[in-house]
Amino acid sequence: MPDALVAFGLVFLAELGDKSMLLAIALAARYRPWPVLGGIAIAASLMLGAATLAGAALGTALPERALAIGGGLLFLGFGIWTLRADDEDDQPRELPSRSVLIGVTLAFLVAEFGDKTMLATATLAATRAPVPTWLGASLGMILASGIAITITHLLGSRLHQRTLQLAAAGGFLLFGLLLLLEGIVS
Repeated sequence: MPDALVAFGLVFLAELGDKSMLLAIALAARYRPWPVLGGIAIAASLMLGAATLAGAALGTALPERALAIGGGLLFLGFGIWTLRADDEDDQPRELPSRSVLIGVTLAFLVAEFGDKTMLATATLAATRAPVPTWLGASLGMILASGIAITITHLLGSRLHQRTLQLAAAGGFLLFGLLLLLEGIVS
């Protein structure tokens, strides 16, 4: 099977229902879809490119316990940030697209660094062609996030923005607590 297809399938399936989808939903509930997707695409390309370059060595260099605790705290922070009520009405914020693009890119880089997708990509790159692995993994993450953004955008016209924010915040807080518990117990 071609390396790009293997990486695409692995990352796409890993991202369905993952924290990056929650982050995409939370951001899509607040901002226009294209800058959000653009930021995710940039972050995925950079992060998975770094994972590809690092190869399998990255997976053994990062302690899982510290990643779990750090990720849990990060998700709790994202949950609290998502809960923050806007003084504005239910319309998405009209920030300049460049500001949203930069913010989304940075948020995804921080949230996804050391994630299972990054580690899986590094592992794949150790045994498969690096460029096709990087392209397939990046496209898998972008497509999974694009689906989350599209669903949020479609439901956003039917649901109150606060409902979407509460759902996304609940997901972040739940995953944050689970990650924190995993890091403490392991």
